[in-house]
Amino acid sequence: MATEPNTPLLVAACLSAVAALLHVGIVVGGAPWYRFFGAGERMAASAAAGRFYPAVVTSGIATVLALWSAYALSGAGILAPLPQLKLALVVITGIYLVRGLAIVPLLTFARARATPFLVWSSFVCIFYGAVHLLGLTQVWHTL
Repeated sequence: MATEPNTPLLVAACLSAVAALLHVGIVVGGAPWYRFFGAGERMAASAAAGRFYPAVVTSGIATVLALWSAYALSGAGILAPLPQLKLALVVITGIYLVRGLAIVPLLTFARARATPFLVWSSFVCIFYGAVHLLGLTQVWHTL
């Protein structure tokens, strides 16, 4: 009998997929979307000028996020096991958590400005990492 999919990793997969789709939307939406999502004026101006760099970088991020979604689906039991599944889920979870928590030393030691993008993206990454961590701990023994 097949086991039930791991719900937290299924949710994690959906979260990464949404983030990937948002990055695709940013490429399509151009400079206004880069500005709205806090990519910085250099990226927005570069996109407005028709340069390829913003689209290449943002598409690369979307691709990585889509791959992370696939790994979460694999860990959830929806997809067949992907190569190095356990290691990949640990790394993905770690990256989300470190990115989310990076706001602390940035604000404390680097004296970075607490922009709305920095704050919200940090909360989002901590949340994504926590969901991944919950799912990962639940399936750890089966990976």
